[in-house]
Amino acid sequence: MQINKSAKPDFSKFKAAVFDLDGTLVVSGHVWSKIDRDFLGKRGIEVPADYYKVVSTMNFQTAAVYTNERFGLNESIDGIMREWHNMAVYEYSNVIGIVSGADRFLCRLKENGLKIALATASTKELYEPVLKRNGLYDYFDFFATTSQVKRGKGYPDVYEFAAEGLGEKPEDCVVFEDIIEGIRGAKNGGFSAAACLNGHYINDWELMKKEANWAFESYEELL
Repeated sequence: MQINKSAKPDFSKFKAAVFDLDGTLVVSGHVWSKIDRDFLGKRGIEVPADYYKVVSTMNFQTAAVYTNERFGLNESIDGIMREWHNMAVYEYSNVIGIVSGADRFLCRLKENGLKIALATASTKELYEPVLKRNGLYDYFDFFATTSQVKRGKGYPDVYEFAAEGLGEKPEDCVVFEDIIEGIRGAKNGGFSAAACLNGHYINDWELMKKEANWAFESYEELL
């Protein structure tokens, strides 16, 4: 598909859309920042500046292994994952809201006949309640998590799995992401990519605008 980067995007030309969850559809960055602070703080460790961004591309198990090794915790990987999970479930089930306009944009895509998939590092126990509580769940035709594929979001694996689940080819899909690793992973897999501004990654915004096919600061720009 030919891309005119300067024009307002017409996503109806695609057959499917694949969405990241955290930061792209739901406002959850503050929750994970708090979990990181609380988890490491209990162990007398200050959160390094690069930590949140590094683990955001990983599934729970990979992030737990990385955390255990980086900080020399010598703890059970299952125990780390369980502690994180228990800290997050309440927030996803009761507190976290959606990015403004995300609901109307998903509705617009559906009206235009696109299939929609989720591609997330969050577990089903997290994405399902937050999507259902905010009225987004029924827009999705397929759910893919990084725990179901070999590599994280710096690679195309989870987006390819999502496209396969929708029965579509990468070149017929557009991926919506809020991290540069996700944009690069999608592009490397032959997908078009739309970058969504997330304040947690503002330092990467200029780079994301350059590398993505489109970039937007608000869904209002796309409606």
